[in-house]
Amino acid sequence: MPARIHATPTQAVEAARPIVLTAFRVVVGLLFACRGAASVFGVLGGAKGGGSLPLGQWPGWWAALIQLVGGALVLLGAGTRYAALLCSGSMAYAYFTVHQEHALLPLQNGGEPSVMFCWAFLAIAVVGSGPYSLDRLLRTRQPQAAPDPVEATVAQPTTS
Repeated sequence: MPARIHATPTQAVEAARPIVLTAFRVVVGLLFACRGAASVFGVLGGAKGGGSLPLGQWPGWWAALIQLVGGALVLLGAGTRYAALLCSGSMAYAYFTVHQEHALLPLQNGGEPSVMFCWAFLAIAVVGSGPYSLDRLLRTRQPQAAPDPVEATVAQPTTS
């Protein structure tokens, strides 16, 4: 049987939503994790053009660790909302403490990556991990809890 053709463009967009949201989460998480790996391990060109940051250096090494671990969690879709919120906050911190002192606008102060990652992770924190994630996989494998008898009693309408 041929694939179902959507009647309207809106229906086609709605059908693609889970795939696009998953791809967005994966790409943003991967890019962020790569930035962290570059700074922590000195790979992929290293931190600021070469090498790794000194272990425990504040705030750079800790920010890179958040990038590496938070980006990997978002990429996999594990603890996505919390990881994305932490990543968003770290990028807001980076923008206001590192970039904004040089100029007001991100285009002038080199803070575009911080701003873009901040807002992308905030969007992921709000939207969630989506249907193709470890969060969803683990949630569907957990046994369903028995309904609360108090809630079941309250929810039933009374007849008079």
